[in-house]
Amino acid sequence: MSTRCTPETLSVTRTPLIVSFTETAAFTETYGFAGSQGKVFLEGQLIRPETASETVLIFMHPASTLNLMPLPMAMAEAGHHVICAASRYAKNDTALIMEKVVADLGAYVRHAKEVLGYSKVVITGWSGGGSLALFYQSQAEGPTLTDTPAGDPYDLTKANLIPADAVTFVAAHTGRARILAEWIDPSVVDEANPDSREPTLDLYGSEVPQPPYTQDFITVFRAVQTARIRRITDRAQRMLVQLKTRNGAEVERPFIVHRTLADPRFLDPTLEPNGRPAGTCYLGVPETVNSGPVGLARFTTLRAWLSQWSPLSRADALDTVPRIKAPLLVLENGADDAVPTSHPQQVFAAAQMDDKTYVTIPEASHYYRDQPEQLAEAVRTLANWLGARGLAP
Repeated sequence: MSTRCTPETLSVTRTPLIVSFTETAAFTETYGFAGSQGKVFLEGQLIRPETASETVLIFMHPASTLNLMPLPMAMAEAGHHVICAASRYAKNDTALIMEKVVADLGAYVRHAKEVLGYSKVVITGWSGGGSLALFYQSQAEGPTLTDTPAGDPYDLTKANLIPADAVTFVAAHTGRARILAEWIDPSVVDEANPDSREPTLDLYGSEVPQPPYTQDFITVFRAVQTARIRRITDRAQRMLVQLKTRNGAEVERPFIVHRTLADPRFLDPTLEPNGRPAGTCYLGVPETVNSGPVGLARFTTLRAWLSQWSPLSRADALDTVPRIKAPLLVLENGADDAVPTSHPQQVFAAAQMDDKTYVTIPEASHYYRDQPEQLAEAVRTLANWLGARGLAP
């Protein structure tokens, strides 16, 4: 399928991309053929202009599909070849295991080089794909993991992951576990009853201070958030041990995590200030999202919690980026209404490679909604950085 161009863009063609590989799982965690028949099938898109290129940019999010998002499309219309790579958990992260997503990304990198014939690959980590990009690259350059945080065998040292030639970290947080720990609602007292609350910690209630918040309030708030994450993690670990001890056919259990979007920064723009508006976020009204179905980690399983949402998660950019040698571009959106400014700054500070670059796009929101100028500036920044390293068309 082709997309018409404007005077400022190139016409692009979308081609379905099917990647598959053999994998034996101890039990089925994804619905359908892919989960039970010893094969993993991945569905992506190759988006490319008519111009030739030896380099392809791979965009991948652990649980979302990016082929209709603004940045991948804009990069293709600017002349770059783009793969939008969906994981086996596309649009459903309930049972997502980050180590398996790394294997999925590895399959796309291999397919790009060995089947499609690209000589160079750049993993373009945008939003939730940023920490995944760094997790993948760290394991591709120096594989170490042979299991998941739940203790299940999953050997990335034998996955033959191909390192990318460069990595970008665009409007990205440091990891799903870290961002959840800063967003989860500390007022929940009973995990089985979301109406059982501590009113002095209910950010949307009437018994908490109003913005701007004092440092004392923030200190207490953050400590209770951490305590709640630890309680859920401990419970998940205990339940897994119980299931294993029973030695029966029940090996996994799903559960709900109530109220997971209560970050004071969304209500108080003086906390880690940037150009974001107060009282809103990238998903809409924070209070609504806090209890709604699209909240982070709302539906999960024991193993998925440990792998992607708990402090045991290995997809932590602050842990993985120091082990990477490939060139890195960190791009901060100056009015990001999802990612706090501290996250890209901490990643850049932790990075140890010789070639690293930090750029801020002023006034850019997380998704560049109604921001053609900021989106164009992000594209120019990426294109110039790639071109300086021989990675542009």
